[in-house]
Amino acid sequence: MTVPRGPRSPIGREPSDDGTVPPGSPTSRTTAGAADGPAPPAGTGAAANGDAEGQLVGLSRSWLWLLGPAIATLVPGILALVWPDATLHVLAVLIALSLIVTGAFRFVAAIAPRHGDRFAGLLIAVLYVLAGVLCLRHPLQTVAALALITGAVWLVTGLLTAFTVLGTRDLPHRGVVLAVAALVVVAGIVVLALPTESARALTRLLGLWLLLLGLAELCLALALRAALRAPHDGPAPGDVRRG
Repeated sequence: MTVPRGPRSPIGREPSDDGTVPPGSPTSRTTAGAADGPAPPAGTGAAANGDAEGQLVGLSRSWLWLLGPAIATLVPGILALVWPDATLHVLAVLIALSLIVTGAFRFVAAIAPRHGDRFAGLLIAVLYVLAGVLCLRHPLQTVAALALITGAVWLVTGLLTAFTVLGTRDLPHRGVVLAVAALVVVAGIVVLALPTESARALTRLLGLWLLLLGLAELCLALALRAALRAPHDGPAPGDVRRG
């Protein structure tokens, strides 16, 4: 018995004799979609953000971000010692610029540290910038106010740095960093405790400590540079010999 055949559905159209596919068929739509190119993989935006974050992390780990605060501390110290008769306004501007620039460098260096606490680094950066802004305010440009702001910043910064170093066992040149932190604490205590009744005495005192701290931070930056350039001992990850 034969089964009568009705009209074919357009869904199942077959190619014609010359091999062409009628327009509108699923095969032609599939071919057209493939011709447009593959769709971008999901997560491409996340990968781009990850690359940008990785570049920022690599930038923050450079030893130059420790060299910046050293220069920002050395230059005002030298100017203060060479120009001891500077007015309180000039001294306040020098200290403010030193604190703000140092805070900016420390902020970038604290974004993604390999060692230590990120929160402590960001707190130190904010503290430096805030103290620099306070030094620029005219009512606070007095001998007592400048000594109080600078001494308090140094004392708190040194204590936070020492706390972070003591809690990090694998920190490169841990002893050098701890020595710099101790020097910063001593500078803060001396500036807070030693009475200065004139702008000239305060200028010499702050200039001397800025010079010492700048040299200490310069030594720390050079030590980190040597640690980054030193060859790493031991086999690379995955290069393990099987016995």
